[in-house]
Amino acid sequence: MPETGNGASLAAVDSPIAPGTRRIIDGQERVHYDGYWVKTYPVPADTLEAKKELIQALTRRLFNHTEHGLNIPGTRLDEARRTYEEEPDPARRRIKGGMLAGALFNRATGIFTQLVEIQKLGVEIQSNNPLMRACGEHLKEALELGKLVRHRSGEEGIDELWGEPFNAFLLPVENFYESRYIKIAQTMRDIDGIADAMTKTFSDFAPFSGIAKHFAELADAAKVKTETLRTDRAIFEVWTTFAATAEQLAAFEPQLAADASARIRQEVADARQLIRAGTELITHITRARVPMPKSTREYIERCERFRAGCEALA
Repeated sequence: MPETGNGASLAAVDSPIAPGTRRIIDGQERVHYDGYWVKTYPVPADTLEAKKELIQALTRRLFNHTEHGLNIPGTRLDEARRTYEEEPDPARRRIKGGMLAGALFNRATGIFTQLVEIQKLGVEIQSNNPLMRACGEHLKEALELGKLVRHRSGEEGIDELWGEPFNAFLLPVENFYESRYIKIAQTMRDIDGIADAMTKTFSDFAPFSGIAKHFAELADAAKVKTETLRTDRAIFEVWTTFAATAEQLAAFEPQLAADASARIRQEVADARQLIRAGTELITHITRARVPMPKSTREYIERCERFRAGCEALA
């Protein structure tokens, strides 16, 4: 669904819009990437303090969306590494690798926090400082181990989340913000892809007549939530709208004729399960604010198989 901003369609233009183009739309600055106008925010000063706060926030977000048990204190890094290296079982080693990644992230965050406190005392911290290098090395190793970790839903890993603290460490703050706008546009693309698949699959299915508007409303609310920071004063309305829209979709009741065949009843039951899965996937993507391409692709394929095998849609 191209050329969208804040959940609303914008007028088509005759020529392509260059990535990174900024415009004021309805009084709000937006930046254009991948067919979407994404809400922008003021960039904080590029200081160690700003980077510290950014890395801490990104690390909290990471642990909030990945599988449980990975938030290991940085003080236990050596212990986490030893148990990972000594584990022979592949399944258990994968989990311990995630725990090691968590310990590395927390160690790096702890080091960075202390460096900021030292700088506040008037001590200049150079980029080649041994502790700065150690911080970067910990984040880099955690990024590699993060490939072992799955989203809390168990569906797939979210490599983008693992890479963000490392990018925040490496990049100027302004460049990091710009990279986030690109990822948000890609997230919006996944949301639209899932909503479009649900619409194509169920809008002509008689028991679900009228449900298409709920898919569109959910996608629009999800995109607005995706581009809105939790510190934005609009978050109270934005989150409420998204949560309420998801609840309305979940409460939708298909209309079945009293004499509906057993086959139709089974197809309706399967459809409800598929719609529930799509709603949950949009919710996961929206809260994480990064794309989930594997899960999105697999969900769209599930919708295609349902359409192909459903006689009620014939």
